[in-house]
Amino acid sequence: MSDFGQDTIGGQGSGSTLIEEQVQNIEPGDHERNAHYVRKEKIVESAVLGIPVIALCGKTWVPGRDPQKFPVCPICKEIYDGLRPEDPKSANPDK
Repeated sequence: MSDFGQDTIGGQGSGSTLIEEQVQNIEPGDHERNAHYVRKEKIVESAVLGIPVIALCGKTWVPGRDPQKFPVCPICKEIYDGLRPEDPKSANPDK
């Protein structure tokens, strides 16, 4: 993909299609098409006991699909990135 906004999901048209697709990606029901962030111990617990897990974005379900086959949920990613400590090297580039 070239510069942001130049290419779209379908490969034709203006950058507006890309923005529309991103907005549609977080509509209700689209959580089924994404991999979500969940605590590791909860995944194991769910696999053993069959109980639902709760993702960072709030989705509740019993995992059963290979998460490697799906894009990461943008809401989970945003929350996860906000939880991670800032890299000390990027905070103080002089050191």
